Amino acid sequence: MTRADLAAQAAIDVGACGREFCLARVRDMLRIRRLEERCAQLYGEGKIRGFLHLAIGEEAVAAGVMPNLHPEDNIVATYREHGHALLRGISMNAIMAEMFGKQEGCSRGRGGSMHLFDRATRFFGGNAIVGGGLPLAVGLALADKLLPRQDCVTACFFGEGAVAEGAFHESLNLAMLWRLPVLFICENNLYAMGTALARSQSQIDLTKKAASYGLPTGHINGMNVLAVHDAARQAVDFVRGQQAPFFLELHTYRFRAHSMFDAESYRDKAEVERWKQHGPIHTLTDKLKAAGLIDEADFQRLDREAEAEVDAAVAFAEAGSWEPVEQLCADVLTPAPA
Repeated sequence: MTRADLAAQAAIDVGACGREFCLARVRDMLRIRRLEERCAQLYGEGKIRGFLHLAIGEEAVAAGVMPNLHPEDNIVATYREHGHALLRGISMNAIMAEMFGKQEGCSRGRGGSMHLFDRATRFFGGNAIVGGGLPLAVGLALADKLLPRQDCVTACFFGEGAVAEGAFHESLNLAMLWRLPVLFICENNLYAMGTALARSQSQIDLTKKAASYGLPTGHINGMNVLAVHDAARQAVDFVRGQQAPFFLELHTYRFRAHSMFDAESYRDKAEVERWKQHGPIHTLTDKLKAAGLIDEADFQRLDREAEAEVDAAVAFAEAGSWEPVEQLCADVLTPAPA
């Protein structure tokens, strides 16, 4: 599978995908968007604290990739992972409780926004270190190969800023050297925190960096959820079938700042507004309406369902409990006595 093969899939016929499939993708993206919008509101109210990184505008990535993965597959994500966790099957209640720091959260309130984790769904973070998930993904895939756990895939999400880290190069090298079943998914939103890609990298075609280690690669419009889904399906099938790595670059864009602490002085407001014209939710729904597959009532129904789920999650989190002080040292390893 070559880069050209994937790029050719960018124009997807919504009619060929079918109404129910497309409605599911709209539902997934709306669930992510409404969850994160409420998190931003709650952060302003002081109910969510610490760091908070939103993926508003990037919903097509998780909504396109996650449905292609099997329950036995491993997922490693970044600190912008709320949508990935949600679509992996972690309940919105558990995610919101984690945001609040309550012990009913998926990480018992100890991780917060950047450290969502759920062993039952094989969602292994949420990682606050740029590029930190890459060697973890290689380790998980190596373990699967040695056990062995047959036909498993490890999907590793990371931003383009991670490409500047040594862990990126070491991980791709080992994955190819040992033929490990890792799908490396680069969410290229053009800005590593506050630095444009072209200002930090002399080679901005990131597929060439991966190809230098022998990995097959593909890149796709990450704002088009149907194109992402199709490209991810091909990439997952390759990794699962060949039990070898693949590098998939998704070109996307975040509409909000890097984090809630970001003054966002490094990019033009006009640029953000231009990218909003390509927002993944409204571009898909506009195409579906034009094709006669949905109407405004369908969209409003899905939106109400998403809002109701968020309302219930907030109520669950607010009713949650704080971890007792006596338990704070639980699971903390201490040196053995001399």
